[in-house]
Amino acid sequence: ASSEPKGPAMLLVVGLSGIDAREAEAIASSGVDAGLILNQSSDAKIVRQMVEAARDIPLGVFVKDIGEEGVNELADSGCDFLVFDIKSSALVMHKKGIGKFLVVEASLGEGSMRAISALDVDGVFIKGGEEAFVTVEHLLVYRRLNDLVDKPVMAILPSLVTNIELEDLQQTGIAGVVTPAVAQPTEILAELRKRIDDLPRVAKRRRDKVGVILPHYGGSGDVGEEEEEEEEEEDI
Repeated sequence: ASSEPKGPAMLLVVGLSGIDAREAEAIASSGVDAGLILNQSSDAKIVRQMVEAARDIPLGVFVKDIGEEGVNELADSGCDFLVFDIKSSALVMHKKGIGKFLVVEASLGEGSMRAISALDVDGVFIKGGEEAFVTVEHLLVYRRLNDLVDKPVMAILPSLVTNIELEDLQQTGIAGVVTPAVAQPTEILAELRKRIDDLPRVAKRRRDKVGVILPHYGGSGDVGEEEEEEEEEEDI
């Protein structure tokens, strides 16, 4: 007999501009699962400030073409996970004590999508197009990637979505969504959280696919071996 799905229907990750630490303060009390700084030019200092402001909410950073030195700086800043593109150094995948997620474009070829399963990453984020709404193409791409990759898939949304769009996104099998990096009132984020929680639970489409894990290492930047063993995790 199949067991009832546990946890939220989808994870809710809030996109942040990475400019003002008050953004992180807002998500700390809105019931979201994580924050993700989408500004690729955010330095380690502002990241550390946002980590402290987010308190118990895992905080990630979106990076591009990053190398080993940049990864070390961000890890030392206390961020919990990195979302990096395929042009980044392969050394990123070997960094301990931090979550690692690959971000891909919808145009990535089918062969490359399949090969992602062999990489040492915790999941995949996929970027949408320039449209200000969820398109049929978005749904097709999300479903295709979810079918090809044996890792959780997170969709970076072009805008806040309606209830119908949330249901359509859930049906593609994605593990969660990332909102745009536009400052939103705590009430709006809390309402989006509630709308996701109210979605009907659906059976997982792949038996061999585990839920996405957003690690939380406490945001201190001075994580010792003993503390790493006690890390907290968000899971679905």
